Amino acid sequence: MAPERETSARERTPAGATAATRPRARLDQPRPPRRRLLPEWDPEAFGRLSERIARFLGTGRFIVWMTIVIIVWVLWNIFAPGDLKFDNYPFIFLTLMLSLQASYAAPLILLAQNRQDDRDRVNLEQDRKSNERSIADTEYLTREIAALRIGLGEVATRDWIRSELQDLVKEMEERRDGHVVFPAERSAGRDVEDR
Repeated sequence: MAPERETSARERTPAGATAATRPRARLDQPRPPRRRLLPEWDPEAFGRLSERIARFLGTGRFIVWMTIVIIVWVLWNIFAPGDLKFDNYPFIFLTLMLSLQASYAAPLILLAQNRQDDRDRVNLEQDRKSNERSIADTEYLTREIAALRIGLGEVATRDWIRSELQDLVKEMEERRDGHVVFPAERSAGRDVEDR
């Protein structure tokens, strides 16, 4: 059945100058994964592992364990029977192990520091954007408060309304008593009072 499918697919492809010589790739589907020679790893998982190792290397517990291992190593290779010793006096194998540990520890620590720097950079950028938003909000609120103050200057305040009502009460009492005050006299008298 497989050969029939291949022939039917070949028959459907258009012929001519514009026809493709190979089957067209579908754009709505992901490409199939390519084979790689090198092994693949998750950079995030490797970064997290390196941070855990770097954190452990920076603790007193690591120094204590490293000291215990070195002391046991040296004591074993000095006092153990001759056929059980694996690293005689100059302790070259111990030196090799320590240099190997240091050669792996240094890049892991640098990788952890680079990841921390990246996190700090992202946090700093987020803080900067947050500060810019806060400044913009503060400026907006300042403009709104200034507009409200300007608007309040044009609005009748409670004291102004109270004084107007008191003036009207006085005017009505004076009319009732028979003494008529003309509006020009009232406004001139109030202007003197306002000053």
